[in-house]
Amino acid sequence: MKSVFVKEQKRYSRAELIDLLGPDEERATNTIRKLNEVGVLKTVRPSVAQKHLSELLDEDVLLVDIDTASELYYVITFVGLLVVGGCVLKCYPKYMAESSDLAEKLAQVIKVLEEYNAREQMIRIFNDEITKDRYSLLAIILFLLRDYHEFGPYANSKEVIEINGSGEILWDKTINETFAVLIDERPHYVDLRTRRRLDDDNDFFRRLHESVLTKLTRELQQSELLRLLDLPAVELSDETLDALGDNDYLLYRIEGELGTQFNTRKQLVLKALHAYLSQHLTLGEVNGFSAFGTNSFNLVWENVCCSVIGNQLGSFLSDLPLPTQLNAEFNGASTLQSIIEKPNWIGNDEEGNFSCSSDKTLIPDLVALIQVDGRHRLVVMDAKYYNIQLHRKQKLKGQPGIDDVTKQYLYQQAFRKFTELHGITDIKNCFLMPTDKTEIVDLGYVSLSMLSSLGLEDISIRLLPATEIYDLYLEGKRMDLSRLEL
Repeated sequence: MKSVFVKEQKRYSRAELIDLLGPDEERATNTIRKLNEVGVLKTVRPSVAQKHLSELLDEDVLLVDIDTASELYYVITFVGLLVVGGCVLKCYPKYMAESSDLAEKLAQVIKVLEEYNAREQMIRIFNDEITKDRYSLLAIILFLLRDYHEFGPYANSKEVIEINGSGEILWDKTINETFAVLIDERPHYVDLRTRRRLDDDNDFFRRLHESVLTKLTRELQQSELLRLLDLPAVELSDETLDALGDNDYLLYRIEGELGTQFNTRKQLVLKALHAYLSQHLTLGEVNGFSAFGTNSFNLVWENVCCSVIGNQLGSFLSDLPLPTQLNAEFNGASTLQSIIEKPNWIGNDEEGNFSCSSDKTLIPDLVALIQVDGRHRLVVMDAKYYNIQLHRKQKLKGQPGIDDVTKQYLYQQAFRKFTELHGITDIKNCFLMPTDKTEIVDLGYVSLSMLSSLGLEDISIRLLPATEIYDLYLEGKRMDLSRLEL
């Protein structure tokens, strides 16, 4: 089974991809075709300019038959794990450099994706209903192994009757089946019948669960994914699935157990086992497509930054650390988001002018009101998932577009009245982008004279060390904003 690293947004030639996915050219071609069909691989025209880009614009994407088209560049638009045609693609983010610790860094990204999924419910684990349709083998494997390490094997208990045990005393059984000794004319029972519940190690579903977990561990070891998923090996059983029954029998037993089992965790495990066994494939035999990850990693980066930095956009105005008392013009129950002006549309008809207010307006990614050296500062930030190149002797590329720049200026303008009424004169604008480096990088700033001349702050550019930021996100901690040195 082939297991390879591929870089998000990198331009690969057909020959490079076939070499990665090979050595069987026909199978590699089928894999390329499948990736294109499911939308995680795009094609663009080959050119010197395209070769060095790290962003993919919609207008650059070609809608062509990749089997008949001439030379193209192929672009993976996915971060996470893909299994297709018996090949495992380990897709790492575009800002990461190829290095010896690439597996360790991608393992951290997988944990971030899992945490993001747990918070946002954006990555489907498996279907709520028992069905073969649209399930991800990778996601089910991940769920079953993570669940086992948290809760242990599937367990059904059995009742054991003991003599003088530590469990509940069964008085009816004790009185009817034993003899009493009279002491001071009161009966005393020497041999008490007691009841205790024990996990049944020979329970069919426990054995099935352990057999599947062991099989999954071996599959992940063969595909080099066990370390990447940061999972210890689970060797619980030498019993094969065939020894427990054929596939139809196993599915029948699971469906029967689901009808009598009301424990939520057990139901989830049973459904995952059913989804796995309904295909009864190994990772190496998956001819279709299985994935765990996202083709919108920009949303993950935004969520991570909001969590680590602390977004006050939804905070009540009464809770903000303002330098003065809240001005009477504002309602303390309002939020920073709610005070941003909405477009007002003016119409004309036979009765004259009328106005309609739009529901939508500007929405910044991150807003924070902090104190720096005793001064209150409003920081308006935008988490941008770009791999920018801003060097003296190299051409600018990978930067946010003009719409991103103008909107960032307008975010400050949207809060201008609020800040002026509360004596907040220290305002900063900033783009936050990921980097593979270990320290925060002050990359400079972007300026648009027609807007900065209106008294609006230019937009600083800070590259955040992604590995550290992900650690903070996973630990539920915050970053000290003074480190940005704005």
